Amino acid sequence: MPRIYSLAYLTSNTFTPPQAVRLAAELGYAYVGLRLLPNMAGGPQQFLIGQPEVLRETVAAQKDTGVGIFDLEIIRIDENFDERAYLPLLEAGAALHARAVLVAGDDTDEARLSDGYARLCKLMQSYGLTADLEFMPWTAVPDVKAALRIINAAGRPANAGILVDALHVDRSGTTLNDVLAIPRDLLHYAQICDAPTRAQVGRDFTAEEMIRAARCERLLPGEGGIDLNGLFNALPQDLPISVEVVHLERMAQLGQAEWARQCLSVSRSFLEPQA
Repeated sequence: MPRIYSLAYLTSNTFTPPQAVRLAAELGYAYVGLRLLPNMAGGPQQFLIGQPEVLRETVAAQKDTGVGIFDLEIIRIDENFDERAYLPLLEAGAALHARAVLVAGDDTDEARLSDGYARLCKLMQSYGLTADLEFMPWTAVPDVKAALRIINAAGRPANAGILVDALHVDRSGTTLNDVLAIPRDLLHYAQICDAPTRAQVGRDFTAEEMIRAARCERLLPGEGGIDLNGLFNALPQDLPISVEVVHLERMAQLGQAEWARQCLSVSRSFLEPQA
């Protein structure tokens, strides 16, 4: 079955939003993901919020190419979370006809985190966006089971979602049975990449190592040891795939466009071997 692919922000992180859209069209991606807010104070991002000319150029690129915006990054829910602080991101998402927003959970009080997530989902409903909670082993939502607990405690909002990242599945100890237990209506897209596994290196990874791999050193599918066949067979076959394969050293050597091309080619060959 042909897959739908999205060019993740991390795979094209030096491109502006309109440039990313046009690159995706050139290479054969159907969507792009944009990081319009940084993942931490002073972190890298693409600038569009509050810049109407960039928004117009991005919308024009979408119309010219037919490439859509799939997901926007990032909303982080911490102990001081105020969902209304993210209204500019949601308004940009509506203008771009985006489908999802990536959400990270940092509040270690799970009841308060669930309440913040419920409030966020309620606010996002009128913007037509899903709130896709990404489990990451160094955060307050370390695995699938935690993500499900939070969403259930939030009352299972209609626009709730769980984002499955192959890297975090492996490094959180999430099992294929855990993935199979995710209700279909909570799955909107998944992220593909590869990496060395604990079995290959012979020890557990530190939090610092996991963060570095996630942000700087992901491998192409088939280059590491993650059970990608098992994972993507456990996920719905029609689930859109975000190609999130950042490797800063190789990207610098090859250039962003060539790297993004290789990422799509290898991902497609891996997931669609008969194509």
